Amino acid sequence: MRTVALTICLAATWLLLSGHYDPLLLSLGAASCVLVAWIAWRMDVVDHEGFPIHLSWQAVLYWPWLIFEIIKSNIDVALVILRPSMPISPTVLTVKTTQGSELGQVIYANSITLTPGTVSLRVYDDKIDVHALTKAGADGIAAGEMDRRVTLMDASGAKTGGKSGGRGG
Repeated sequence: MRTVALTICLAATWLLLSGHYDPLLLSLGAASCVLVAWIAWRMDVVDHEGFPIHLSWQAVLYWPWLIFEIIKSNIDVALVILRPSMPISPTVLTVKTTQGSELGQVIYANSITLTPGTVSLRVYDDKIDVHALTKAGADGIAAGEMDRRVTLMDASGAKTGGKSGGRGG
């Protein structure tokens, strides 16, 4: 099922990016999409992590919120840099994660890193070490709103891909 969904996504992307609708190019594009999906299937990379189709609808709701957070953080970091006193207070904190899968934890860690002023340093067990440029940034991560939203997005992933041990650094 995931291989079929991958083929459809590849074909739609190819069609959107190419803009060509003559029969020869359409058939070559379809053949290349089927070939890539077949190779991915043979390599056994079409799984819940390699092609997380279960996140589709929840991700559509999460992305606008994340983009807004990135914009707010950009403004905050720019204001900190532009102030003559440069009021930074670098902080390293460890936050507990509530995602039901490793994929959810990776999405959470990457979301933290995408937000200016914060960087995920290490993901392990059910925790992420985070470096924040300011105390306010650290408090924002510690408040847990991003964790809650990623957990909500990953809720269906928790049913298909449980956590396994042995991750680190």
